[in-house]
Amino acid sequence: MSNEAPTTLAPGIMATQWTVPKQIWQHPNPSHSRPEQFRRFVNHKHGLNLKDYHELHNYSISDWTFWKDLWDYLGIISSVPPTKVIIEAPLIESPEFFPGSRLNYAENILIRNDDSVSCTVARESGHFSQYTSREIREKVRRMANAMRANGLKVGDRVAAVVTNSIDAIVIAMAAASIGAIYSSTATDMGAQGVLDRYKQIKPKFVFAETEVIYAGKLVDLTPKISHVVEELKHHGVDHVILLPSTVTGKDLKIKSDFKTLTLAQFLSTGKDVPLVFEQLPFNHPLIILYSSGTSGPPKCIVHSAGGILMQTKKDVALGLDMWWGDTYFQYTSCAWMMWNAMLGGLAVGGRLILYDGSPFHPDIKQFLKFVSDQKVTHFGTSPRFVGEIQGRGIKPLELGSFEALRMFFVTGAVVTPPVYEWAASVLPPTTHVMSATGGTDICSTFVGACTSMPAYAGEFQVKVLGMKTEVYDYDGKVIDDTGRKGELVCSRAHPSIPLGFWGDVGRKKFFDAYFARFPGVWTHGDFIAINPTTKGLLIFGRSDGVLNPSGIRFGSAEIYAVIDKYTAIIEDTICIGQRRPQDKDERVLLFVKMRDGRILTEALKADIRESIKQALSARHVPAYIFQVEEIPLTVNNKKIEIAVKQIVSGATMKPSGTVANPESLQLYYKYFELEKLLAAEKEKTKAKL
Repeated sequence: MSNEAPTTLAPGIMATQWTVPKQIWQHPNPSHSRPEQFRRFVNHKHGLNLKDYHELHNYSISDWTFWKDLWDYLGIISSVPPTKVIIEAPLIESPEFFPGSRLNYAENILIRNDDSVSCTVARESGHFSQYTSREIREKVRRMANAMRANGLKVGDRVAAVVTNSIDAIVIAMAAASIGAIYSSTATDMGAQGVLDRYKQIKPKFVFAETEVIYAGKLVDLTPKISHVVEELKHHGVDHVILLPSTVTGKDLKIKSDFKTLTLAQFLSTGKDVPLVFEQLPFNHPLIILYSSGTSGPPKCIVHSAGGILMQTKKDVALGLDMWWGDTYFQYTSCAWMMWNAMLGGLAVGGRLILYDGSPFHPDIKQFLKFVSDQKVTHFGTSPRFVGEIQGRGIKPLELGSFEALRMFFVTGAVVTPPVYEWAASVLPPTTHVMSATGGTDICSTFVGACTSMPAYAGEFQVKVLGMKTEVYDYDGKVIDDTGRKGELVCSRAHPSIPLGFWGDVGRKKFFDAYFARFPGVWTHGDFIAINPTTKGLLIFGRSDGVLNPSGIRFGSAEIYAVIDKYTAIIEDTICIGQRRPQDKDERVLLFVKMRDGRILTEALKADIRESIKQALSARHVPAYIFQVEEIPLTVNNKKIEIAVKQIVSGATMKPSGTVANPESLQLYYKYFELEKLLAAEKEKTKAKL
């Protein structure tokens, strides 16, 4: 990448000669940051003399008392406070934190109960509405009472196919207040994707949208919901509640002999009694999230209420440096773990922006102006969104002042140094551009931001507090201080280790997913290195998608970082390794989607190769570069590298409902017979001449 020079390191692993990358941000007064405030809190509480963030982090991964310090600092509400931090056990057994304590997740999220605005719900039409914290609690009260009246109990599952709306917040909080287990999918997920998830968890209640608008187009969801209901009625569903159209507000019906209720009908069944927050153990199950499942049934990841509460509130308070009254806008759908993570913004007394629709309709400039006008302090989005702004030549400061924007964070995929530098150059100098990695598996972060530390382009600033994140080589040795690339692992327990996978008797799938590579140590699947000078961390892609031509290992993100210079003409790329049975070695293939009908010329290919050679090395240059019409993406805009790699290497893939454009995978099967393809292209070239 731009801040490293590769050298050969036996046996076939790329080492790095690190230089200090470009500094893009520094807090004007670091002592006023929340990480510094927490450091002083810990020092005062225990009579310690922790001098900086790194010493605080060492304390957080060596003394279990850290988690009780965090409990006190965050102000966790409980009916029975903890007397012990942890019952130690191997990580595979998901050690129990704060045994004996009793609390409720929803009570801690709905911390405000006044007339301040807690949620602003916006749509691509430009219309938005405001909800005070008192109004939201009243909606949760009515919803929870209706759920109880219809038989929902502790441990039952509540599933939803919903937009990012006030209804989604209310359903989730009402379920949590009772102790039910909540799970949601986005409205753009296919019926099979929904069924692949919900057939496994057998929900008792299903809430579903019926009509929405996306990118200016009316989407009738009733055929899909009809199919889902017909299938789920044989898998435990007792109640189906249909939400009114987000377009007209009218109630629509589905084709099914299963009895359904409108939202109004359902709410009318509840008793007029106060909101009750069921007091439950810290590790009581709260939500079920799902692995990507791009090539098979997704794994159902069960997370605990206490773990998600502490970790997401920690990430928001100490990672994002959010305070009471801040405004948090995470552009997300209800299918992504970031939706669950952003609820921590309510737990610190902030306001959430809930946006439903396409940011590109009717115009991306209108969307950006909305961010500025709403005085958003913390805005989260994806690398692809940033790439589109950059590629279209849009300058945000020409659309609004963004004077309130303190943090701009880009997550969901690898963020390259040029993206950091560009974002920092087009936003106010006071805006902290950052990224983090962790994800669905822990609904939290392993590495991320720290506002008391300087920020450098392309780097995660720090290891997150309480997370013993390390870099392992292939022999399981810690190589943090070497600058070499290796596996991102976590070797110590933390509260958001999942309780397990739903239906995984014997925990074999759970073991295989995280502990098979290094027994007893969580292996996250990211290819990572630490800059010895800045202590910042860089992700080079997924370790299972590491490129390995002639034994030289590097990540796809290193290639993407170079391609970022072509954003104005290249819309997207995907870089994978191809290893077929007849091949002696792996070759690297780069697929390019051009902008606005442009053609990938031989001259541009040569320029790309030369750029990669100069920025990285000759060994990084792809064997072939091809133009394609589409790049396969998940519904959360993540490139599906592994599926493409398997297809071009000879496998046949059946895409799941999480693939946003499943037809695009068909474009890559022809590359398995690479020789025939190249011969045909050669003949075409001869014919033209």
